Amino acid sequence: MGDILPALSIPALVFASGIYAAGESWWRRRHPAPPSPYTHQAARLAERATLVDAERIVDGAYENVGALYDGPSAPGTHIPATGVTPGQAASRGPDRSAPAPARRG
Repeated sequence: MGDILPALSIPALVFASGIYAAGESWWRRRHPAPPSPYTHQAARLAERATLVDAERIVDGAYENVGALYDGPSAPGTHIPATGVTPGQAASRGPDRSAPAPARRG
């Protein structure tokens, strides 16, 4: 008889834990906690930190390749990357990828 009580206490403990978990889950669904102001503050701080990191990345990239966007430093040294000479522009016709004829005059 001494072994039966510990053998039955384990299933009783598991059953009681399951009933407690189900009751707590039901209670939390019916009575949700208000949102924490610390959560919103942490989200704002993380957003601000991400923005600062993005600005730093963009500034670093601009320092590395900024000369490509600034234009020529001296006349005649600029080589266009697209293959279109400065006198040409995109055509306005249905085939927009074809360059417009060069203007003379």
